Amino acid sequence: MSIYFDNAATSHPKPKAVLDAVARAMTEFNANPGRSGHPAALAAARTVLETREKLARLLNAPDPMRVIHCFNCTDALNLAVKGSLHAGDHVVATALEHNSVLRVLGTLAARGRIAFTLVRPRTDGFVDPEDIRAALTVKTALIVCTHASNVTGAIQPVAAIGQLARELGIRYLIDGAQALGGLPVDVRALGCDLYAFPGHKSLLGPQGTGGLYIGEGIGLFTQREGGTGSSSDSLLQPAELPERYESGTVNLPGIAGLGAGCDHAQKNLSQIMMRERELCQALFEGLSAIEGVEVYSPAREAGRASLVSFNAFDLSSAQAADALAQRGFAVRGGLHCAPEAHRFLGTLRRGVVRASLGHANTFEEVERFLAAVRSLK
Repeated sequence: MSIYFDNAATSHPKPKAVLDAVARAMTEFNANPGRSGHPAALAAARTVLETREKLARLLNAPDPMRVIHCFNCTDALNLAVKGSLHAGDHVVATALEHNSVLRVLGTLAARGRIAFTLVRPRTDGFVDPEDIRAALTVKTALIVCTHASNVTGAIQPVAAIGQLARELGIRYLIDGAQALGGLPVDVRALGCDLYAFPGHKSLLGPQGTGGLYIGEGIGLFTQREGGTGSSSDSLLQPAELPERYESGTVNLPGIAGLGAGCDHAQKNLSQIMMRERELCQALFEGLSAIEGVEVYSPAREAGRASLVSFNAFDLSSAQAADALAQRGFAVRGGLHCAPEAHRFLGTLRRGVVRASLGHANTFEEVERFLAAVRSLK
């Protein structure tokens, strides 16, 4: 396989413990959790619960039952946004959001259900909380902010925005797609009511996993109803969490693998953060030193997640990504499902090349990548 610099899309390689956990779930206790009382089903249910508890610890969430297993971060964001809003509500989000937020808002607005305002970052790539404040109206029911931009890696002032939301009593959702497992996350310190995350990125779990933290006292309209294994005599969805938001059979093998990924992240978070930050800084400095390469990620090391976006010479991002693939590097070119971020950067037509680093990358790979970029001229 190519040298893998596409961890912001999906992390690779997965730790062996993750692969082993998936295999065990499919061979040793391949049953429906929460539906039957035989030993395999009980073992499956314990695995789902244990992963929920591990996620709660990573989030510093006080109640594991308020951590909902979802199919991915997009699924979690759909539940959080649609489940929070009434007809006529107004939403404030940032221009850095992924389409998993923007398209939800755009669809609801097109149907005449809501209105929304997008707040652009300042010239340094970071949103100013006071610009959020200025965008609020008497009808604002929800603030949404990405923890770190998936285009530039810029870590947003999510705690300061949380303080503003608490001050004004407005519900606050953070998209943690590029954060949980790679950055420290404390939902209580961040002041958020809802925190959505994927399992397959920095948490090193399988694809098809993710979750949503729902704060105490926060209720959501359900987006999916069905069997939960509880209150089966009722035609209405149960009120209890997590069953209320987990209809149907959950992804047991994926959740088992995610639990193993959580173990790896919990044990090695500080080491992973430091290593990735050093690698990313070397990549940023190396790219910035190449004449004809434009780097879009923040210069400040502590303000950047583990990715660097750039364009090279007169190539489009797709051309550069293809040329780098031919040289043995897996990167991503294009718009990264975040069109408003590119409108801000001025790269809506060209896109950017995103090189995103992970736990298994090395300084040697970074040096080889820089040489490959130089060869594109």
